[in-house]
Amino acid sequence: MVLALFSQEINESVNDVIQSFFISKFSKESKFYVEKKLYDQLAFDGDLELIPFNKSKDLDSSIDLLVSIGGDGTFLRTIEYVRDLNIPVMGINTGNLGFLATIKKENLDQAVEKIYNKKFKVENRSVIKVNSEEIGLPKNLFPYALNEISVVRKDTTSMINIKTSLDGNHLNSYWADGLIISTPTGSTGYSLSCGGPVISPSSGSLVLTPISPHNLNARPLVISDETKIELSVSGREEKHLLSIDSNIFTVQNQTKITIEKPNFDFKIAHFSNNNFYKTLKEKLLWGKDKRN
Repeated sequence: MVLALFSQEINESVNDVIQSFFISKFSKESKFYVEKKLYDQLAFDGDLELIPFNKSKDLDSSIDLLVSIGGDGTFLRTIEYVRDLNIPVMGINTGNLGFLATIKKENLDQAVEKIYNKKFKVENRSVIKVNSEEIGLPKNLFPYALNEISVVRKDTTSMINIKTSLDGNHLNSYWADGLIISTPTGSTGYSLSCGGPVISPSSGSLVLTPISPHNLNARPLVISDETKIELSVSGREEKHLLSIDSNIFTVQNQTKITIEKPNFDFKIAHFSNNNFYKTLKEKLLWGKDKRN
C-alpha cells in the first residue's frame, strides 16, 4: 500500500499516530510519503521506505490514501497537496471538534488495520474556485476551497455592500459585514455559525450566507453548485478581505470576484460507521435532550 502522512506539527499525539502506522505488521509491504517538516522531525530507525514531500508535484495518483493527522484545520490544508490527483484523504483527530477528521485516537489500532486492508469508503465533496487572474493574487496560490470562500470588511466598523450575481443575473446587493459562499462540507463551519443551513454532502449545492446583514430579510440562499457567482464589494474603505478557507488576502474594492466549481472533486475517505449523519449527531448533539 502507498500512504502519504501529513500534519502541521509534530507532538506526542501526532507521533503516536505515525508510529502506529510504522510498527504495524503491514508496514514492511508499504511505501510512505511524509510531509517534509514532519519527515525532518521523525525519530524512526526502521528500514521502511519513506519519501519526503513538500508540494503537490511530489505526489502522484499511485498513492492509495493521504492521512491527515490533527484537527480540521490540518485536514483543510491537504487540498493544496492532493489537488486534482484523486487521492482520498482520511483524517485522524488529535485536535478538538473534528468534523472532517473523524477518527478518534482511542480507536487508532483498529483504524490503522482497516486502512492497510483498504476497508474504507471514498466520498466526493464539492470544491469551489476563485478566479485569481482578475484579483491579482499570488501566482503560486492554489485558489480552491473545500469549506468556503468569503468576503469580509477590513479596517472599518462600517458594513460593506456586496453586489452579487448568479449566472449573470443580479441577485442582491448585501449590506452586511460580509458574505460566505460555502460548500456542503463547509456548511457545518463558518456558515452555520452565521445562521446558514446544514447541507448534505451529496446534495450538489452551495449556500450564500450573509454575515450580520443590515436587512433582516436577507437570508441564506441554497443554490446549485453549477452556478457561476460574481461578487463586487464597495464601502467606506478602499479594500476588503477575501478568504479562501484558511488563506486571507486583501483585495481592492470594485474588483470582480468570480467563484465557480472546478472540474474535479475532493475525495474524503471514511469508515462505514463514520458517516456524515453520525458525525452531525455526535458533534452537534442532534437528538440530545437533557430532559430524557
